Amino acid sequence: MKKVLSILLVAVMLFGAVAAFSSCSKKQDSFTVGVCQLVPHVALDAATQGFIDALTAEFGDKITILNENASGDTQTCTTIVNNFVSKKVDLIMANATPALQAAANGTDSIPVLGTSITEYGTALGIENFTGVVGGNVSGTSDLAPLAPSKDDPTAPNQADMVKELFPDTKTVSILFCTSEANSLYQVKVVKAALEAKGITVVECGFTDSNDVTVAAQKAAGADVIYIPTDNTCATCATVIDGVIGDTPVIAGEEGICEKCGVATLSISYYDLGVTTGKMAAKILKGEAKVSEMKIEYAPAVKKFNAAKCAQLGIDTADLIAKGYTAID
Repeated sequence: MKKVLSILLVAVMLFGAVAAFSSCSKKQDSFTVGVCQLVPHVALDAATQGFIDALTAEFGDKITILNENASGDTQTCTTIVNNFVSKKVDLIMANATPALQAAANGTDSIPVLGTSITEYGTALGIENFTGVVGGNVSGTSDLAPLAPSKDDPTAPNQADMVKELFPDTKTVSILFCTSEANSLYQVKVVKAALEAKGITVVECGFTDSNDVTVAAQKAAGADVIYIPTDNTCATCATVIDGVIGDTPVIAGEEGICEKCGVATLSISYYDLGVTTGKMAAKILKGEAKVSEMKIEYAPAVKKFNAAKCAQLGIDTADLIAKGYTAID
């Protein structure tokens, strides 16, 4: 009897061990992803949609996406992220720099992917950033070339567009929101590049949307206005257009250009979102570690706003000859 009981006990233990191993080795087949977007505007909306479409294409009805928008309030980003953490989502996508900062501060265990981030070193306070954030953060960047590259000085960049399109330019105003770290980085780079060409640069910064009209009026006094990929400018682009009159704008992204600009060297934010979604799929399926993933970029394309060019009497045939295409 003791021998029989011993055999039964061993069998039970083996069955339990097999069941436990089977449970541990079973792959997760459904996921919940939280999306925190800073503010609604064309570029960020497109990035979020691309991200959602990529994950839906990969997982179908096995993916649940909690899509939240902070409506421009950075503190709301923190609240959204904290809610995601409490729900133990499998991954957080942070759309725009303040959303990324909130996510990076809110968790060190849940994978975080940023998108529409200009420069991760600036956004996260990383000195001598080399392309890999490490820890639980990675993502994609919307940075289009701002200034001539040492590796390829002839490659298109936003600073060179000023002289390319308006060769007689002597003064450039840079219109931007001073509370956006991504804008401060772009202002620094583009200002240095323009001053190297002998152009006088006037910084026209504003703290929030309440001050944008006054700043835009000041900016309109220059020969050309440059607007970086600035979220506040993007939400106020129609207001800016109504203030600046006939002063031409070189824009950092297509959404701003479409409302108040002449031309842009811009990426596709939808494609950027798709790339971010594909990165997320690899993480969720266990095919990649977020700590080892390099920041990914999208190719930039030169585009023009046909309506604005017509308003200012700019020859679009000349732009096409220079490699620009019309915004759809």
